[in-house]
Amino acid sequence: MFMSFGLNCGMEEKTMKIYVRERQKVGEGVESPKYRIVAVTGGQLQIEATHFRKFEIEQIAKDVGAEVVFMKPVADEHKKKH
Repeated sequence: MFMSFGLNCGMEEKTMKIYVRERQKVGEGVESPKYRIVAVTGGQLQIEATHFRKFEIEQIAKDVGAEVVFMKPVADEHKKKH
């Protein structure tokens, strides 16, 4: 999957931030990538995967000079029920 994140609002240059959350359907002890990038602010970033390992996100952030923001999980009572 290919995703392109970008935000150009004519504002002054800000530090790029990459917002990340843990995947919800990863079981305990599973070795598959555990994180998703949900947003990028302060710059533009092309992403060609949907799931990432923590060290992969940290390496991307280091290479582009971004800060990683790990979002807290949503409590069960705040999740939308279908």
